[in-house]
Amino acid sequence: MDHSLGPVGPAWLVALETSGLGDTLRQSLWLYPLVEVLHILGLALLVGSIAAFDLRLMGLHAGLPAGALSRLLLPVAAVGFVLVVPTGILLFISEATALARNPAFLVKMGLMLAALGNIALFHRGAGRRIAGWGGGGRPPPAARAAGAVSLLLWVGVLASGRLIAYL
Repeated sequence: MDHSLGPVGPAWLVALETSGLGDTLRQSLWLYPLVEVLHILGLALLVGSIAAFDLRLMGLHAGLPAGALSRLLLPVAAVGFVLVVPTGILLFISEATALARNPAFLVKMGLMLAALGNIALFHRGAGRRIAGWGGGGRPPPAARAAGAVSLLLWVGVLASGRLIAYL
């Protein structure tokens, strides 16, 4: 981003972007790319594990016990989340004023909030009874719907995140 005229936007965004951390992220040869790689790794762990579980919820590999798969994949998703959040904040700080105006970024944030809300609803609803689904078979309709919605939302998060560079 060209800062020859300085960043333009709300004062708090300008302050973030022009902070020592924002300047360091933009000026370092290796720091920004490292943060970006860690963000992508976190997304792969987070969305990959969620997608695998969503596909199981939707009926794929019905012989795999959903509860056991959940216990296997939830820690992987948690590690991904722990990587994604701080690296995402750092990436935002480096270009706060531009990102706050970027429609793809705004869509990504909205889809991510919706996806996190869907996860919360699943765990408060159909997911609470996962042990009662038996060792295999199809999950109940509410769980299948949650899996389909989740998969669509997380694919949208990835797609809109990728589009940030082009808008």
